[in-house]
Amino acid sequence: MKKNILKIVFTFAILNTSLFFAQENPFKDYNWNEKETAVTIPEKYKTENEVILDRTIKIEVVISDKGAKQYHLLHDKIYINSDEAIERNNKIYIPFSLNESVLMNKARVILKNGSVINLDQKDIKEEVDQEKGIKFNYFAVNGLEKGAIIEKIYVLEERPEFTGQTIKMQAEHPIINLNFQLIYPSHLVFKTKSYNGLSEPTIEDVKITNKKILTVSDKNIPALDNNENYSNWDLQIKLFRYKLDENLNSGAKNLNNFKEFATKLYGNLNPELDKKQTKAVATFCASIPKSTDLQEQIWNIENKIKKTIKYDRYIVTKANLSDIIDTKQANQTDILKIYLAVFKNFQIENNVVFTSNRYKIPFDKDFESFENLSELLFYFPTIKKYLTPTEIEYRIPLFPANIANNNGLFIKGTKFAGITMGIGEINFIPIPGNDISHDIMNITVDFTQDIENPLITSNLTFGGYSGLNFQPIKDFASAERYNTILKNIAENYTVKTEYKTLTTENDGIDFIGKKPFVLNITFDGKELTKKAGANYLFAVGETIGKQMEFYQENKRMLPVEIDYPHFYTRNIKILLPKGAVIKNLDKFVMDYKTQINGKTEAAFISKYTKNGDEILVENTEFYNIINYPLDKFEDYKAVINAAADFNKIVIIVTKP
Repeated sequence: MKKNILKIVFTFAILNTSLFFAQENPFKDYNWNEKETAVTIPEKYKTENEVILDRTIKIEVVISDKGAKQYHLLHDKIYINSDEAIERNNKIYIPFSLNESVLMNKARVILKNGSVINLDQKDIKEEVDQEKGIKFNYFAVNGLEKGAIIEKIYVLEERPEFTGQTIKMQAEHPIINLNFQLIYPSHLVFKTKSYNGLSEPTIEDVKITNKKILTVSDKNIPALDNNENYSNWDLQIKLFRYKLDENLNSGAKNLNNFKEFATKLYGNLNPELDKKQTKAVATFCASIPKSTDLQEQIWNIENKIKKTIKYDRYIVTKANLSDIIDTKQANQTDILKIYLAVFKNFQIENNVVFTSNRYKIPFDKDFESFENLSELLFYFPTIKKYLTPTEIEYRIPLFPANIANNNGLFIKGTKFAGITMGIGEINFIPIPGNDISHDIMNITVDFTQDIENPLITSNLTFGGYSGLNFQPIKDFASAERYNTILKNIAENYTVKTEYKTLTTENDGIDFIGKKPFVLNITFDGKELTKKAGANYLFAVGETIGKQMEFYQENKRMLPVEIDYPHFYTRNIKILLPKGAVIKNLDKFVMDYKTQINGKTEAAFISKYTKNGDEILVENTEFYNIINYPLDKFEDYKAVINAAADFNKIVIIVTKP
């Protein structure tokens, strides 16, 4: 969740209650069974590479006169039964910073012969990911062997997650026994939801301690592979969600609801401006180019703000809009305020939209969890387009694809009795226009001057999200570095060679969302040509560049989910010397389709026409939708692999 936004709109509702004596670490005496050094593995799991024998998660909410805390315990017992599992587990990564409130952190290894290796703080090492600039802490495990058991326990002290929390109840490996408990004062009421076949919770009322224990237990949870290409693992696994809904002592109900969030947020983001702030906003707006085209006007506003004001979510909120404009710095709250003030100046109708990353916490419109409100957008009803305020490389109509194809909370101002208030409603966020990400390849292979060394000319156009992958680079790389990157791009979309010419069009942020990125290339095709007797073999398929070949060794478990719909049009013109022929033109005829509800939603179609000494190959590949059901996977895979098959086509050219 965007924490600084939450601070604006949310105050803990549970503290208006009778207070409890302070309790420190209710799990301080929790431990594994020291005597348990032999574990029986059920027969059905003995051939698995890795098995989670037991997973216990306990979260206890404690309220005292000092406020509210929660204590989070995880206890895992894992069976190791393969070289791969040994390699994966010889480092037990610690999922928290060592300077956090870690109350317990321990691990041990039980070997097949029953001997125990206890790991302690001296076994903790540090690893640095230089590329990402991230440090990891881990237990270094020595002596791990097949048949061993790894057992680990940690306890953390945290702020309570009253606004919404999701617990993953399924993993990439089987879980034999899983037990989750939420322990909390009995005057609190939590709303819960189980997903994807997870069992419903039971609640025990412990009157002696004035607590309730919410329990979710499950057994023999199957593994679900997290490495399947084009899938959304976090949407498919067993999940449990909870949030605070009532406080029986105070009488508060329907806590953490979207209606209250929308009302409070709107008021905070649309303050009355004094003369100084009004003047500062007007001066700022005067420097923004004017346009009668609404989308272009919004593009100009976005471009001005993103190039003028540096966004940093961690800086302190400014006192007013004048300070934001003067310092040229803004956090999340500030950046929303400046956009809204500028839109108001230009009289542009808009909604503030809160949503989530669909690959992490998909938005559930039937469960009002603030976890669903982790990403920001603006929506413009007049043109039905979206803008992302915090991602500097995007421009309207493009915004991060991982927050599209998802629901969102749309907040707009509405007048009641002369007072403008914020109201929220849940709507669907579609991906920007289905035809926007369209790649076009116009390729000419000219054999007329030299049949052993044809001249190849490629005009490559990348639209929408495809172009966005390339356009910002120019503005952030040195000229020398940019030339190197362009060569790498060309090698990926044609062949690796020395290029005679390599030029671009529409590169740079100023073209994002307006024009496609264009790459123009010419090169000699001698490396693609081989002489075989009286024939010449030419690897024409390689002129379209590398293509993914989709393998699925195991039975597919997850339906397909792609980032965004996309389209490819490839036109290959082959110019032959007079009288020359291509013997195997039939190779160019391909037709693979994925049909859903009687409609073709993905396809790879290739055909050719011959006109004298000129051959024109027309090749179309498209993916119309984002989600493809599991029962259509084989058809979808055939479409993906058709491009890889086309890439392997070698034509046989014969001289007259």
